[in-house]
Parts: sequence; structure tokens; C-alpha cells
Amino acid sequence: MSLVDVRGVTFGYGGAPALRDVTFTVQPGQFTGIVGPSGSGKTSLLKVLLGTVKPQHGTVTRSSGTAVSYVPQLETVNWNFPVTVAECVLMSRATKRLSPFATREEKADVGQVLERLGIAELGRRHIRELSGGQQQRMFIARALVRRPQLLLMDEPTSGVDVATRHEVLHLLGDLNEDGLAIVLTTHDLNGMASHLPHLVALQQRVIAAGTPREVIVPDVLERVFGARMEVLMHLGMPVVVDAGALGAA
Repeated sequence: MSLVDVRGVTFGYGGAPALRDVTFTVQPGQFTGIVGPSGSGKTSLLKVLLGTVKPQHGTVTRSSGTAVSYVPQLETVNWNFPVTVAECVLMSRATKRLSPFATREEKADVGQVLERLGIAELGRRHIRELSGGQQQRMFIARALVRRPQLLLMDEPTSGVDVATRHEVLHLLGDLNEDGLAIVLTTHDLNGMASHLPHLVALQQRVIAAGTPREVIVPDVLERVFGARMEVLMHLGMPVVVDAGALGAA
């Protein structure tokens, strides 16, 4: 049974629809990248999957008991907020207790998650003192402490260097191998999308879905990004190059 099943969804914010007749399914253990330029509806689709917005048309069905966690773009975070790494992670814990104070068990749980992600020694550090890769690990820790079956991430490697991008990709691959389903958005075709097992190309509608070799092709890219791009194969992976630059060479 799928974790989330989106069928014929149309959604907008009052003007032109951000999503049109989108059908999208997340299976247990799936690792999918949603690719497209800014304004293509990627973040809107994440919000539909998360359940924070309701479509005007279509249905969204979530498997009973499926826990979903969300990691926002790092650029949207106030890094001057006076909180340590451990405190920031604790703030996301799911609790029905009225007390705002964490229990010993909750603190131990957070410590285990930080240890798993390799940042246990940063627990008492202020969040603004973290590197880009450490920031991303902290927000993944916030998501994991809620024990989700599905992790949603909005542009997890936006604005980071190559080393941090590889670090995040490796970490997400390990989490996926442990059984966590992951859906992330990205506009980074060569650095991110080409390394993922499954892609969905989005431009308000789903243009194509499949492996990187099936989705990262000139016809699909032109329909999604509105410009002609050439695709070369390097070490068995598609590499996108600007058609004009290739012609000039």
C-alpha cells in the first residue's frame, strides 16, 4: 500500500493554479526527487503531500498511521534565534503532555538521533555556529525525532558547496537504505537529480517520471525548463549542458 496517493490534484493560491491535474504516489522506501525551475509547483506539491494545504480538485489519500516530517529550505530559517542544536531538535518532538519541559527519555532520544547523524558533539552549540552540512543534519534530526515513515525536503542542497552536497546525498542514501521514504525538491540537475534513483519532472503538471536516464532527456527538459538543453552520458550518468555552449565549442 502506498504511503501517500495524490490523484488528479489541482491547487492554487488564488491566481493561476500552481498544480494542474497532478497524480503522484509515494511508496514505502521510495526515494524521489521532484525537479523543475522556480514556480513549477515543487514546494506546492510538498505541501499537498504534507497535508498543510487542500487541493481545489482531486484527492490526497494517506495510509493510516503514516507519519510525515518536513525539512524546509535553510534560507527560510532565522539562524539568530537563541537556541542550541539539542534545544532546536527537542522543540520538534511530538508530545501530548502539557508540560513544556522535555523528559529524560525525550532528551535521550534526541541524543541518539544526533549521534546517528554524527553531530552529537554539537548539541550545546548555538545553531548559527553550524556549517551548511551541520545545519542540514540538525534539521534532519528534527524530522527524525518524530519517527516518520516519509521525509519531505525542500531544496536540501540549495546554496551549499559541492562537499556539503555530497555529504547530504550520502546521508539521505543511508537513511533511505534503512527504510525511510524520501521526497525532495531540486532544480540542480547535475549535482543532485542525476544521483537519485527516481525522478518526477514537474511544470505544474507531471511531465515525466522514472529513472534519471529516462527523465533527464532533452525533450523533457525543454518542456520543464523552457530552454533547449543537451544531455551527455558520463560514467553512466546523464550530464546536462547548455545547447548554445555545446554548439559554440
